[in-house]
Amino acid sequence: MPVQTQPDGRSRRRLGVEVWIVLGLSLGQSGVYALVRLIERLTREERLSEQRVTMNRSRSEREYFDLTFQLLNIGFALIPVALALFLLSTPGQSVLRRIGLDFSRPWRDLAIGAGLAVIIGVPGLGVYAVGVAFDWNVSISASGLQDYWWSVPILILRALMNALLEEVIAVGYLMTRLRQLGWHVYAAIAASSVLRGSYHLYQGYGMALGNMAMGAVFAWWYHRTGRVMPLVIAHTILDIVSFVGYFLFRDTLDLP
Repeated sequence: MPVQTQPDGRSRRRLGVEVWIVLGLSLGQSGVYALVRLIERLTREERLSEQRVTMNRSRSEREYFDLTFQLLNIGFALIPVALALFLLSTPGQSVLRRIGLDFSRPWRDLAIGAGLAVIIGVPGLGVYAVGVAFDWNVSISASGLQDYWWSVPILILRALMNALLEEVIAVGYLMTRLRQLGWHVYAAIAASSVLRGSYHLYQGYGMALGNMAMGAVFAWWYHRTGRVMPLVIAHTILDIVSFVGYFLFRDTLDLP
């Protein structure tokens, strides 16, 4: 991760406010909602593992209105990513190159991303299974879309959207700004990790802890390499396997 220039006192305050605004418009807001949702779930009569959350829901009973809403949701969800990149940009320097979101090392990034996906994904299945067994997690349906011709492409786009939103903001943007604000690297890694765990609380505290571990690994990798692209690739692979795999095999495997 590139060495960050330390701002003066006034600039530090502005950067601090900027971070809160960006998070309040994106993942920080999601974290607050997820915490309230978890509290609401824990106060129900049903056990946490008996409750279910459905991801990637249909948004209309009419096929092409559903498709339109899906595309709009994906597009608008990426606005905070554009904002974060804009705020990180400086004249004469590519912001994509600054955080390593470029295509300068395509094969290396792909190999590293695939490796990270395996390292994170396989234990992640165990975390989910153990969490449900011990009543730490809700049961998750990874797709609620109807069987349309566009369902798989939309799920792939949503996987890419999630990857860009989380890795650019929770890692590239937040790590850069916290280091500029003078945070120790391990404190910045911890903050990125806690943020990632917070917006997964709606899935249960077991999944939140699992995602915190993922967040720590990803933030550490970014600190060592200064590249977000392998993280985006890894996250996209994980979500594609989860979303598309569930959609294609839910009937065959008799998934709920």
